[in-house]
Amino acid sequence: MIIGLPKEIKNNENRVALTPGGVAEFVKNGHTVYVQATAGEGSGFQDEEYRSAGATVLPTIEEVYGIADMIVKVKEPIEQEYSLIKEGQLLFTYFHFASYEPLTRAMIERKATCLAYETVELKDRSLPLLVPMSEVAGRMAPQEGAKYLEKPLKGRGILLGGVPGVQPANVLILGGGIVGTQAAKIAAGFGANVTIMDISLKRLRELDDIMPANVTTVMSNHYNIKAAIKTADLIIGAVLIPGAKAPHLITRDMLKDMKAGTVLVDVAVDQGGCIETCKPTTHENPTFIIDDVVHYCVANMPGAVPYTSTLALTNATLPYALLLANKGWKQACIERDELKLGLNVVDGKVVYPGVAEAFNLPLTDVAEVLA
Repeated sequence: MIIGLPKEIKNNENRVALTPGGVAEFVKNGHTVYVQATAGEGSGFQDEEYRSAGATVLPTIEEVYGIADMIVKVKEPIEQEYSLIKEGQLLFTYFHFASYEPLTRAMIERKATCLAYETVELKDRSLPLLVPMSEVAGRMAPQEGAKYLEKPLKGRGILLGGVPGVQPANVLILGGGIVGTQAAKIAAGFGANVTIMDISLKRLRELDDIMPANVTTVMSNHYNIKAAIKTADLIIGAVLIPGAKAPHLITRDMLKDMKAGTVLVDVAVDQGGCIETCKPTTHENPTFIIDDVVHYCVANMPGAVPYTSTLALTNATLPYALLLANKGWKQACIERDELKLGLNVVDGKVVYPGVAEAFNLPLTDVAEVLA
């Protein structure tokens, strides 16, 4: 199979989908890899390293898309890439379709085969290709929140961990999954008073057992959230429903209950956000303010730490990418249920329920496209 590795062109996206080591694995398995020039520079990998691993480096993104059977990326294609995608071309990347209808309709129109990292799901309901970036984003969330709590950045002017004789900040985390757990670890390590909410009592019991004494677990419901936001200094949204839009746990009218200078970090913004007033921002312009509340809603947070993120992502995605290349996407998806669940759009048809529901589109049974 011919594998294409384009340079990411989303705002301040410095990650790349394959390391030179990943390229070497494809070549060892008999595949041909084409890499766009400077694709890995943002993550610290030079063109010569890709050449040494066996790749051919092409000067333009058009050439990479034009020659490849499978495109391996980090982020969803953006508008200027839509026309480059060929009918039947396999795209293996994060898509988050349910949060953005124009992308969904563009992939339907291009008749691409779209296999989304974020909906590859194991039997235990875990999401192996979302986990590494969720870990990075979760650990970054308190770090970014701490920064934007500073007064020059319009925050409350409160130090996350406080000092002797002065209380630390109150951090509220909505969601006890990978993002929420990692965020709680870091916020607790800073010394903040941390409250983590989830709808699963089983998960809250697990968190209560493993978290330090400055982390409190609380059942997530509208009443408890409304009470908690009144005293929170930093609120981290960490709720994900695989392949579907995130629910709005904090609504527009709830901002009035927050203290001026409260910071909201919505890690779920890729999936539409769990805070109603959040809309995607960039690393270049990461925040905006509504009702004196600071909103940090960067849709590709791990892109700010690309070396760590690229290595973590390749560790998870490479085995699946090799399966797709070695067996072909249809056979790989027939043999591996988790890859079958990764299929979102195939040959102009939506095959993932959450995407069809988000935009009231017809749903095709995935078995039909695999037949």
